Amino acid sequence: MISTPHRYARLSMSLHWLMLALFVGVYACIELKGFAPRGSTLRSLLLGMHGLFGLSIFALVWLRLLGRLMYKAPPITPAPRTWQLGMAHLVHALLYALMIATPVLAWLMLAAGGKPMPYFGFFLPAPVAVDPDLARQIKGWHEWAGNLGYWLIGVHAAAGLFHHYFVRDNTLRRMLPLTAEKR
Repeated sequence: MISTPHRYARLSMSLHWLMLALFVGVYACIELKGFAPRGSTLRSLLLGMHGLFGLSIFALVWLRLLGRLMYKAPPITPAPRTWQLGMAHLVHALLYALMIATPVLAWLMLAAGGKPMPYFGFFLPAPVAVDPDLARQIKGWHEWAGNLGYWLIGVHAAAGLFHHYFVRDNTLRRMLPLTAEKR
């Protein structure tokens, strides 16, 4: 699980790509839900899977944060400009905030709407009293955060591809599990 001088630790790489798959699931479920009729089994299934994937992201983000504390990030070579590092740190911080805040908002929204928060057969306790007006307000925040997620993930991916194909540094290769190390 250790990182090499040129690659992230396997734990970090595995969680990064697993969470990408979960994000694809979260967004696919919520987009496909719009094609299913209200009250249909398919719509309920998609909403349930959306919640399951979202809560899985929430559970795994804590492991990712622990991994960041345990394993130092390998340096980018050649070193990018200071402003680029600052932007990368900002986007990463916003992505972590998204992975924490969005599921919390969903939990609050469901509780305020009088609905249970299921997760693998367990139900999380309601942290707020039933309040339909509050549920609608939190739903708006949850949707806003989800829309922000499209942009953050897009910027993150575009920056990695830009660094790989145009700058030709090791930004992306540090996170790819199946590539040979280049020094």
